[in-house]
Amino acid sequence: MNNRDIQAAWKYHDRTKHSHWSIRNNPHVLDWASRPQPFKIYPKIEPFPLPRDVPQTGVAALSAISEPVPSSRADSVPDLHDLARILYFSAGITKQRAHPGGEIYFRAAACTGALYEIELYVVTGDLAGLDAGVYHFNPADVSVRLLRKGDFCRNLAQATAMEPAVAHAPATIICTGTYWRNAWKYQARTYRHFGWDNGTLLANMLAVSAASGLPAEIVLGFVDGEVNRLLDLDTRREVSLCLVPIGRKSESSLPALREALVLGLETIPLSEREVEYPAMLEMHDASSLESEEEVAQWRGKQQVFLSSAPAGEEVQLECPPEEEQPMDTIEQVILRRGSTRTFDATASITLAQLSTIFDYATRGLPADFLKPPGAQFNDLYLIVHSVQGLKPGAYFFRREQNTLELLKAGEFRAEAHHLGLEQELPADACVDIFFLADLKRLLEQYGNRGYRAVQLEAGAIGGRIYLAAYAQHLGATGLTFFDDDVINFFSPHARDKSAIFLLAIGKPLKRKPQ
Repeated sequence: MNNRDIQAAWKYHDRTKHSHWSIRNNPHVLDWASRPQPFKIYPKIEPFPLPRDVPQTGVAALSAISEPVPSSRADSVPDLHDLARILYFSAGITKQRAHPGGEIYFRAAACTGALYEIELYVVTGDLAGLDAGVYHFNPADVSVRLLRKGDFCRNLAQATAMEPAVAHAPATIICTGTYWRNAWKYQARTYRHFGWDNGTLLANMLAVSAASGLPAEIVLGFVDGEVNRLLDLDTRREVSLCLVPIGRKSESSLPALREALVLGLETIPLSEREVEYPAMLEMHDASSLESEEEVAQWRGKQQVFLSSAPAGEEVQLECPPEEEQPMDTIEQVILRRGSTRTFDATASITLAQLSTIFDYATRGLPADFLKPPGAQFNDLYLIVHSVQGLKPGAYFFRREQNTLELLKAGEFRAEAHHLGLEQELPADACVDIFFLADLKRLLEQYGNRGYRAVQLEAGAIGGRIYLAAYAQHLGATGLTFFDDDVINFFSPHARDKSAIFLLAIGKPLKRKPQ
């Protein structure tokens, strides 16, 4: 299927929309006997343990998420400790909790349903403490397993049409999505979740890389088949989603191309029974790139998305000076973070706190699909319930002016409750942030691959919002929504846009000890 046949993306998007009718007429019931294993396990490959006593960076979280290392910096080569830090604080286990069915292992980044369907692989040349090879990261024992021995960096660079960030990278992390681990609960909507969950993980990865003094970038332009083959993936179950080159060598001295033979490595099945949802496989195939030429053409697309002129009352956002901002390190904030399960509906946050979140989280992602630097696909709309210095109502965030435009004033907790799939969290939060995008324009410009990009960007900005909120000791949680009802609520301003993601921010309700 061709990336330019954008009816595929529209078909998937429309058929996976939530509505009041759809969630009440879905017979899906969780089959706990088939709950997927939380980890990918290669039973016949010996683990290579990563160091656990890794020095912390000491870099403040807000600085880490907003000040990436310039890619022009010469010779920034990670060592084994750097790699261990980045992998652990991106996807490592930070908490665990017992439940009737066993243990839940919570990871460093937020994930829908705490199902953690994103896997991490590393393709590297020789590093201090680690030989060249293709590795899989297992958070269960904080180790990597060698899948292919040798330097395959040229294979990866060629698959990206010699993207400079990849061609000069001493190591590249590849993120993949495992269908069944998330579809067990969320069915075909999982392909949207790939973007959200990969994005929140990437927010951590980029921040920890920056705190480690290593440039990093999201690369979405690559030949899918070549990368999947390099990782030896069964593509009916797991697919490559994006690449993140880590570090930079001033001179690109890539080795010769190596043959990536089919390995057929044994892995332990996720569960005894898996259900395949063809809509997800079709969407992924339709958004795949098949040649280096197609990758180069796709990456050459440039788009600037500018907002229309304001028509309503505007509020200027002004965050406190840097010396007055929280100085908790990125590692401390990631370890503290967790998706808030209950908000205090009587609490409020300050306008300065909200301003800080927007300022630090929306300065632009380093990504090959966002040109010029600082561009953004998703527009941010808000329902404000309880922010000191801001009247309750619906707002639109204007990035260029750093202002909030009031679309309509009023108390909208009941509406937020409905829009957030009739959950209490968006009603009890202090503010709800809705990610909306001009999907028609995106797909026309970028093809079906644009659908991957817009979901991924929403997750990554959402992940930065998580970190900026928790840096200020607030709470946050990602939510799903009634697609068309969200657009109707924010219209006429949001007419012709599509709902992509929802994040609620507030103060966690502190439960009294029993």
